[in-house]
Amino acid sequence: MVIAIGFEGSANKIGVGIVRDGNVLANERETYITPPGEGFLPKETAQHHRSRVLDILKRALDVSGIAPAEIDVVCYTKGPGMAPPLLAVAIVARTIAQIWNKPILGVNHCIGHIEMGRLITKAVNPTVLYVSGGNTQIISYACKRYRIFGETIDIAIGNCLDRFARIIHLSNDPSPGYNIEQMAKRGKSYVPLPYSVKGMDMSFSGILSFLEQKARPKGKQRKAQSKAELEKWSDEDLCFSLQETLFAMLVETTERAMAHTGSSEVLIVGGVGCNLRLQEMMGIMCEERGAKLFATDERFCIDNGVMIAHAGWEMFRSGTRMGWNDSTITQRFRTDEVEVTWRDD
Repeated sequence: MVIAIGFEGSANKIGVGIVRDGNVLANERETYITPPGEGFLPKETAQHHRSRVLDILKRALDVSGIAPAEIDVVCYTKGPGMAPPLLAVAIVARTIAQIWNKPILGVNHCIGHIEMGRLITKAVNPTVLYVSGGNTQIISYACKRYRIFGETIDIAIGNCLDRFARIIHLSNDPSPGYNIEQMAKRGKSYVPLPYSVKGMDMSFSGILSFLEQKARPKGKQRKAQSKAELEKWSDEDLCFSLQETLFAMLVETTERAMAHTGSSEVLIVGGVGCNLRLQEMMGIMCEERGAKLFATDERFCIDNGVMIAHAGWEMFRSGTRMGWNDSTITQRFRTDEVEVTWRDD
């Protein structure tokens, strides 16, 4: 029996989770929410995490009923992510591990999402669509690595959604992506947007720039448009059009990866994976291919500490160990850099 505790804080979520042999004992989390029209800055996000992490740790221990002496390994997000919040959480994890005299393991954030998704959905060997605020990747396992078949070449899909939400001043509570999803349900007209798939990779920044001109034209662009053109598209229409275009790109590239690998399963992970319209579109594609779609709800899709605990649990029980000198952070920690010692080929 192995009990692992995990600390997650790569972006605006700070979470602590505890697992025991694949069973979730605690999953406590809080979100740093900024005013409408504003994003979250690294320095302020790290300050938020430092101010909240000990309370969240106490809650996790209380909920789980686990004493520090029973924990076998302390796990934390090594990367990828924003440096200040990553560092703030890593310092807490290192301190806790030293106080409790426990081994420490740095976990790849992306691997945490994948392994949590596999645990909850029981997917066996899926093609993984990982979509979040900082990452957009299509992944498949082979030869002890999670191989990246396609990814964004500029900004992540979640970043694209968040930045458009700021353009139209949507609330960040509970999240910009969720509020875009709700507005999209009221959209009635589709606005043709750039569709940018380059082989297996995708580009989202040009779509965002195009939409900004439609939603909030400035200067010469505004003067060149008639009053009728300015009022033609509502914010709801633009949210609807943005979702339909972005998700169609994801479905296309995911289906191509499935065809290449011969996969009959798709697993959607990451914060954007909570979007029901994305799940619906991916489900249609899977049904046409005779494949199965797997997804989780917001408890496990959105960044959380239990996914770090579970991935660390997998690593620890398969023999992975980390020296103190290696318990640092890596902002650009690629999914395919991790040797997957816990899976059999």
